[in-house]
Amino acid sequence: MKLRTAAIALAAVLTVPALTACDAISTAMDCANTAVAITDGANDLQQAVSQAGNSPQDAKNALDQIDANLKKIGDQTDNADLGKAIESMNTAVKNVRASLDSGNTVPDIKPVADAAGEISKVCTPG
Repeated sequence: MKLRTAAIALAAVLTVPALTACDAISTAMDCANTAVAITDGANDLQQAVSQAGNSPQDAKNALDQIDANLKKIGDQTDNADLGKAIESMNTAVKNVRASLDSGNTVPDIKPVADAAGEISKVCTPG
């Protein structure tokens, strides 16, 4: 529930003011693309983790999709701060994956929400 709330808040923070929140047009585009991918990924991850007991493969598939989205965004950005935030998200995703691989069907996904918060800070004027 907390991850879903964080994802919705992140989408609102990033999607609406993306053009004014980031200094340059390219950074604004990075922020907007990140918001969409992170929101989708967070929702997919939350759903997959809540159902992981039924199908751990669904959670792994959601993590694969998040990895793909983050890689695409990471390849497109030259903003150092956004790159660091994406790296934090990648680390959080890897930790959730490792937890699932070790047999934990209900991994801690709070670090994913925390990393989404970092991305929000990068894209919000301060």
